[in-house]
Amino acid sequence: MPNILVTGGAGFIASSLAERLAEEPSNQIVIVDNFVTGNEQNIPHSHHENIRFVKCDVNDLSDISAIFFSTNFDYVFHYAALVGVQRTLKNPVRVMNDLDGIRNILSLSKNTGVKRIFYSSSSEVYGEPFESPQNERTTPLNSRLPYAIVKNAGEAWLRAYHQEYGLPYTIFRFFNTYGPKQSSDFVISKFIKKALRNEDITIYGDGLQTRTFCYIKDNTNACAQIFQEGAYINDVVNIGSDNEITILELANIIIRLTNSSSKIVHLPPLEEGDMTRRKPDIAKMKGVLKEELTSLEKGLLSVVECIKPTLNVRN
Repeated sequence: MPNILVTGGAGFIASSLAERLAEEPSNQIVIVDNFVTGNEQNIPHSHHENIRFVKCDVNDLSDISAIFFSTNFDYVFHYAALVGVQRTLKNPVRVMNDLDGIRNILSLSKNTGVKRIFYSSSSEVYGEPFESPQNERTTPLNSRLPYAIVKNAGEAWLRAYHQEYGLPYTIFRFFNTYGPKQSSDFVISKFIKKALRNEDITIYGDGLQTRTFCYIKDNTNACAQIFQEGAYINDVVNIGSDNEITILELANIIIRLTNSSSKIVHLPPLEEGDMTRRKPDIAKMKGVLKEELTSLEKGLLSVVECIKPTLNVRN
């Protein structure tokens, strides 16, 4: 019966991962979150007897130490972080504070016999791409944004603890992930809500910047499978989709799927943080998945159906 800690477990991706891990009854899961960006409604403990939640700030050593010393964890999924491009650009000091949480988790894991840490890094570490698709080994990490710097430093901390103390790790570099529980801070949920209300959809710049969008089920299936198979130990894995589209195309697809009368309005480009291109090399991810990736239209429709009732929309 492995004991598993999931930090940031009230967040969109981490709560979905915890629910996926809980499908195996022998997994005993503890979720911690301080609700700075997480949502209490995301926590799936009411549906699973093998999930327990504790309110906790991983950046506070005394707070998170109490959790570690009360439970002998076998594995840690460290997903706690301040997320969102605009939020992290506006709060750079708060972003940098997440370095404390990374070091706390690593130190406590080393001292309590944790067998492996799984770390949520980000595609943001790549910055502007020197190659496409972006490969875990050959693409330089060149972003100067505080969020990306913290993620890159977290990766370096993991390698250092492995080298010096033998603590095993796996780094997940998440590319854009979406799904029904995602907050409206992010592009897909934001566009869908605007479209369902027939409001203008705003795009920064010409909208020709490209992204790939990974449905949450594909993200959590890949990460859970890597955990279950003991795959990619002391390695880095891109987690995302390889279907590249422009933001303008995304807006038009959402307008079509929602039968919306929304108009697209172009705003001045962001001064920083809006990279021109994102497309991961996901050969490693595909190596563990047992099924095809969810198509973008199928995933979008599932989000539309989830958001509709919250807006009292019937169309």
